[in-house]
Order: sequence, then C-alpha cells, then structure tokens
Amino acid sequence: MTRKNKEIVGVLNKKSAFLNGLRDGIPIGLGYFAVSFSLGIEAQNAGLSFFESFLASFFCNASAGEMAGFTVIAAKGTLFEMALITLIANIRYVLMSFAIGQRVNPKTSVIHRFLIAYGLTDEIFGISIAKSGYINPFYSYGAILCAGPCWWAGTVIGNIAGNLMPIRLVSAFSVALYGMFLAIIIPAGKKDRIIAALIAISFAASFSASYIPFICDISTGTRIIVLTVVISLAAAILFPHKGEEVIDNGN
Repeated sequence: MTRKNKEIVGVLNKKSAFLNGLRDGIPIGLGYFAVSFSLGIEAQNAGLSFFESFLASFFCNASAGEMAGFTVIAAKGTLFEMALITLIANIRYVLMSFAIGQRVNPKTSVIHRFLIAYGLTDEIFGISIAKSGYINPFYSYGAILCAGPCWWAGTVIGNIAGNLMPIRLVSAFSVALYGMFLAIIIPAGKKDRIIAALIAISFAASFSASYIPFICDISTGTRIIVLTVVISLAAAILFPHKGEEVIDNGN
C-alpha cells in the first residue's frame, strides 16, 4: 500500500471512529443534561452565576465531584477542603485512567492522551472499554463532543431556570444513562457466564455496601474504588484471562 493510500485509510478510520463516538454519545448526552440540570440548581443555591456554573462543569466532568464542590462553596469552606473532598469523590478515575491507558496505542501522542483524559467519565469509560482493540482517540472525541456540551448546557440552564422545568421531565432524561449502562454490560454478560456472574456480584456488593454499618458511612467514591479493586483482584486470581493481541481496528 502506498503512502497516499495509507493516509486515505487513516482519514477514513478517524472519520468512522468519530461518527461512532457521536452515535454512542447521544444517550450519554441526554443523561448528562438531566444530571447537570440538577447541578445547575445546586450551583444557583450556592450563589454561583450561570457563567460560574458553566466553568465548573467545563473543568469538572464529574457529578459527585461537582456536587461536593458546590456543597463546600455553600458552606463557605476553604480551597483545601474543596480539593480534598473532590479528590475523595473522584478517586475512582485513577483506576479508570490506568485501564484506559493500557488500551491506548503506545504510539498515541501526549496531546491525544491529555484530551482523552479530560473527557474520561464513568459513561465514556464504559463505552470505550467495551470496544475491541486499541481505543481510537477520535472515538473518544466524538463521544465527548456529543456528551460535553449537554453537560455544560444542562448546568447553565439549570442555574437560570431550573425551577421552571417539571421534575418528571428531568427524571425522564436521566433514564437514558441507565439504559446506556445496560446496553454495555448485557452483551458482555451474555457472551461470558463469568462476566455475568461478576456483574451480579458487583451489583449485590454495591447495594450491600450502602447499608452495612460503618461501610455505608464511607464516601461513595471510596466505596466504588475499594469494591472495584477487591472484585477485580479476586476475578483475576480465580479466572485468569489469557493475553491476546490487541490491534487498532479504528473504533
């Protein structure tokens, strides 16, 4: 294949990956709008303007971390307190970053890695890790371009006119996120009984942890990271997965 043909194929792969990311990002964007709409209301209650709310969502793509930040602002806490509580709420993204880092082509530039990291959320991590082969940065860009503006816009609109939107409509938007997660885990569970069992165990463990004394007092982010490490470690020891060649298939 000539150099020109390789360049054409590369462009087509990028375009295809980007469009796939846009498509998969639609349900995420709808869910984000509902969640961030509620955050906009909380930002307003904390005394933030619509522009300040926009900046908060633009630089923090995490509902738990953002809500924690608004809580500290409302309580007139210190910057150190805000940094600490945001770190605790979002510490699970450390594990997600490790997992995504292993699925990125080693030749991927630092700029692409930074941009992927910026848009890394629970939902985008879910659709990305479900793809086979190396994660194409343009797939992530498509998902981020669809989901990000919905997140920012929802916060701004929620700050300006949150009390005008029927609560049932806000709840209806949020259902899209649950549907998206089911679409990710069900196919994998149907293909592998071990994965199906681990999914059921994860649900049960997460539910139980929210009610068990002392453990339920731990922050949600910390509980998630502990359960993730424990269940993943147990699965890796009991059901080791043989390594396989990873190829860049233009997802």
